[in-house]
Amino acid sequence: MSHPRVTPTAALLLTLPPVLWAGNAVLGRVIADMASPMTLNLLRWCIAFVLLLPLAAPVLYRESALWPNWRRFMALSLLSIGGYNALLYLALNTSTPINVTLVGSITPVWMLLIGRLFFAKAISKRQWLGAALSISGVMLVLSRGQLETLLQVRLVPGDFYIMLASAAWAYYSWMLVHPTSEPSSIRTNWSEFLMAQISLGLIWSGLFAGAEWALGFGRFVPSWPLAAALLFIAIGPALLAYRAWGAGVSRAGPSVAGFFINLTPLFTAVLSGLFLGEVPHLYHALAFALIVGGIVVSSRR
Repeated sequence: MSHPRVTPTAALLLTLPPVLWAGNAVLGRVIADMASPMTLNLLRWCIAFVLLLPLAAPVLYRESALWPNWRRFMALSLLSIGGYNALLYLALNTSTPINVTLVGSITPVWMLLIGRLFFAKAISKRQWLGAALSISGVMLVLSRGQLETLLQVRLVPGDFYIMLASAAWAYYSWMLVHPTSEPSSIRTNWSEFLMAQISLGLIWSGLFAGAEWALGFGRFVPSWPLAAALLFIAIGPALLAYRAWGAGVSRAGPSVAGFFINLTPLFTAVLSGLFLGEVPHLYHALAFALIVGGIVVSSRR
């Protein structure tokens, strides 16, 4: 794999998903009482499936190249469609937002470790320094510039879910760029490549949602606000974010891309501030500088 390089196009592609995921996190907390986590995840991807179908229907045909490679796409969809997203919504239901974001900020470290352990990708000193800068920026946002806030954080069982989610997303990102046997006809067509994951991911999402209801944890309260939220998270954080992330990772590489995820808590803080009528503070700007600094340091030649 060539040395990772962040071009303006790659930076734009990798910045869009954190913006959309921030909106997803805010909405996920708002509608938590309207739909249980696994049910919310299933509904989200059902809508995305319907919206994408006109563009990517051929990938579902019997003669499609998807089916000879179904095992790989089952793994991809478990890590992303079925696993990461379900665990994220579950974490938003069982842990505090500050804890979820704090634990999720370990994603760049997962990217580096999984790349080293499973894909023989060496870790440079610059990348470790970049990870430290990036995580420092996240902690600055979470602490609101006050150390006492961080010292009061206590991990709860729900934080384990977001840690698992971060590891799953890191492995998924490495699988996107790792040499595979699937034909280029799927790899080069973004809609069919995403549809291949969504169609099999619905199997995982359906199983998890079924287990949720069987265990008595299912919850669904229909309303227009819920419908609007579902439409947004299906179009934005699902279709657009996945498209941009896949394209960005292919350009910059998973190790560098992982640092962009730490923009999510910054955007979340800004969006939450807008909804609450709060103005941005100096620590938001400092955090942004640290996170971007981590990206620049880790990706320099």
